[in-house]
Amino acid sequence: KPEDLPDEAPTGGGGPNTENERDSGAATGAGAGTANQEIKDLQQRLDEQRDKYLRLAAEFDNFRKRMLKERLEAETRGQGDLVKLLLDPLDDIARFAHVDPAVTASSTVVEGVAMVEKKLDKALRAAGLETVNPVGEKFDPSLHEAVATQAAGKGDEDGTVAQVYQVGYTFKGQLLRPARVVVRQR
Repeated sequence: KPEDLPDEAPTGGGGPNTENERDSGAATGAGAGTANQEIKDLQQRLDEQRDKYLRLAAEFDNFRKRMLKERLEAETRGQGDLVKLLLDPLDDIARFAHVDPAVTASSTVVEGVAMVEKKLDKALRAAGLETVNPVGEKFDPSLHEAVATQAAGKGDEDGTVAQVYQVGYTFKGQLLRPARVVVRQR
C-alpha cells in the first residue's frame, strides 16, 4: 500500500552495502590489521627475549668454565709453591742416600738427618702445617684419637692426654691427621 511507505527513502539504498555496514567492515579489517601487527610485535619481543636468554646462558657457561680453569690453575700454583719449599730438604736427603757408610760416621748421618728434619719442618710450617702434640692438654675428640687409657693420678688430670703415640697435623685450620693419644681417666 502506498500509505504505508515513508515519504522519503532511506539514503544508501538500504542494501547490504550501506555506509554503516561498510564502515563496520572497514573497522573489522582495520582491527584484524592491528591484531596482526600486535602479534608481529609480540613475536619480535619474544624472539629478542629468547636471544637475550640464550646469550646469557652461553655467557654463564663460559663464566663457569673460566672459573673452573682459574681454580685448577690456582691449585696447581699452590702445589707448585709447596713442592718448591720441599726441594732443599729433598736435595739433602738425596745427598745422604749417596754417603759411603765405610767413610762416614753414623753420628754424622744422624746429625744430617736431624738437620733435614728441621729444614723440612720449617718449610712445611711456612706453608701452613701445624703439629698437634697435646701432652698434658685436655682431650679433644675433634683433634685427638684415643688409642688407650691410663689411670688418672689426681682429679684435675681426668680427661687429659698422658702420652702421644703419633703426633697429628692441621693445615691452615683443617685437620689432616688426628694425634693418636693415651687419655687419663678416673
